[in-house]
Amino acid sequence: MQSCYPSSLSLYTPAQMGEVDRLSVAHVPVSTLMENAGRAVARAIRRHERPARVLVLCGPGNNGGDGYVAARHLAAMGWPVSVAELTAPGVETDAGRARAAYAGPYVPFAPAEAARADLVVDAVFGAGLSRDVGGLVAETLRAARRVVAVDIPSGLDGATGQVRGYAPQAVMTVTFCRLKPGHLLYPARAMLGRLILADIGVPDSVLAAVPANTWQNEPGLWKLPVLGAQSNKYTRGVVSICAGQSMPGATRLCASGARGCGGGAGAGGRGCGRSGLQAWSARIDSG
Repeated sequence: MQSCYPSSLSLYTPAQMGEVDRLSVAHVPVSTLMENAGRAVARAIRRHERPARVLVLCGPGNNGGDGYVAARHLAAMGWPVSVAELTAPGVETDAGRARAAYAGPYVPFAPAEAARADLVVDAVFGAGLSRDVGGLVAETLRAARRVVAVDIPSGLDGATGQVRGYAPQAVMTVTFCRLKPGHLLYPARAMLGRLILADIGVPDSVLAAVPANTWQNEPGLWKLPVLGAQSNKYTRGVVSICAGQSMPGATRLCASGARGCGGGAGAGGRGCGRSGLQAWSARIDSG
């Protein structure tokens, strides 16, 4: 089934993306993927935001590691950057090494620091969040005036799009490799701001080894028959539409859609009035 649909439209749950990350290690070092992700965040900020005082909020995991890399690249671009870490990552972890490569200033992880910054980069928790966000993290994110999220705003469930405790409203979200269902489901979808999907170098062979079972509903997913020179309404398939007489609006929309995508002859059921059925059939057949 994976080969039937464009890979670019596939959606990966946080669990599936975790498996992709695990398998990618055999082909690409985690540090390389982290470097690519953090650089993508910095480049997106440079492209879409004006230079400003930036505070990067880093969690202890790989999402925080992306934040340290983004902070380093923004500083190299000449932006005034500080980092506030919820908990420092282990020294021997990939996030710990990303932290060591960042040579800029640190400030406390506190609401007052977030309020002082012009732009806050939320690299605290990623799409795989498994608990509600509250306490200091929620208070600090709530104090931010403008937020750019790494992967997904902290507090949003990457699988369901639901809010876990508190989540900030972002002006931009930069995610990687493939979108998650939570990026497209409400209420999360309305909280992402500009959504950017960055390629960070995950091999296609790894994605093929973890087949997706959910896809975006986009034109690339739709499989329409190819019409030949001798095609007619009887070779394109029959479209059956049934509706009540008093509220035919949805049925008319269905008929218009069938015509637009190349539907063949039209037919109706018992619930349709004769004049209405004739009108809808004419709409389809005339295409």
